[in-house]
Amino acid sequence: MAQFIYLASQSPRRRQLLEQLGVSYELLLPEPNEDAEALERVLKNEAPAAYVMRVTGLKLDAALARLKRLKLPAAPILCADTTVALGRRIFGKPEDDADAVSMLSALSGKAHKVLTAVAVQSPLGARHAGLCISQVNFADMTERQIQAYVATGEPLGKAGSYAVQGRAALYISRISGSYTGIMGLPLRECALLLTAAGLNI
Repeated sequence: MAQFIYLASQSPRRRQLLEQLGVSYELLLPEPNEDAEALERVLKNEAPAAYVMRVTGLKLDAALARLKRLKLPAAPILCADTTVALGRRIFGKPEDDADAVSMLSALSGKAHKVLTAVAVQSPLGARHAGLCISQVNFADMTERQIQAYVATGEPLGKAGSYAVQGRAALYISRISGSYTGIMGLPLRECALLLTAAGLNI
């Protein structure tokens, strides 16, 4: 059994978290001809939990096909997806600064959920999946504070337009759940899934 995994994610935070766990990995990233963003489209009336689990499954399907196409050695494949939800409203990555301002304005002064789904495909074909749901409370943010935060560029590429480990921490009054899950990879759940897939951690 291989003692490394393939990480099918472009997130540098997920790489850091795997390193924290002591897991050896190789990147298995989408190729130029793959429309990775299309996998993240929200279906009409889709609930946040159903959405994030479905997208993670699609990412894993795409990664598995990529592994076979590239004829790479067998090893577990790890995929994850994170979304922010205010009620049933799903916040993905902002399209631009204006979109980031809109999201942060909606989250200001409220509690919201951060959902991270993780899926692992073992070399023997078994698929293991889990979902981590945490709650984050934002303090009230003024329009000026939101504009200043967006101007740092940090919100771009982040679900909900913020990074819990970054400057947004100034406005987070309370967290309930998994800090690493909010970052993008819940380490406890991840370790259990990787162990189920045959990896020694």
